[in-house]
Amino acid sequence: QVQLVESGGGLVQSGESLRLSCEASGAVFSRVAMGWYRQPAGKQRELVAAISSGGNTKYADSVKGRFTISRDNSKNTVDLQMNNLKPEDTGVYYCNLGTSWLPLVRAGNYWGQGTQVTVSS
Repeated sequence: QVQLVESGGGLVQSGESLRLSCEASGAVFSRVAMGWYRQPAGKQRELVAAISSGGNTKYADSVKGRFTISRDNSKNTVDLQMNNLKPEDTGVYYCNLGTSWLPLVRAGNYWGQGTQVTVSS
């Protein structure tokens, strides 16, 4: 049974940083792409960043240069380092196993429970 557990959300001020972490179990983690998505209140869930099994990455235009996704296959974890946070980054952040983006973004079947990120101005 696949399980994804996120951690690291919280309340920060504009310009500060947060690091989210997602630990996966029950899957051959090293062989699958992982993604971080977010869902602002009242809006659709959107891809923030993704990383392939080989380490290729994709970022939403709105976070390029500020966010960095990384993975540690020895620990079955994928992290999202978020710097220079803005109020528009506020939302529930979800970890996803099996994300693909070629040619179009497509989420995998497994999601974490989500972690709230709130950025105050």
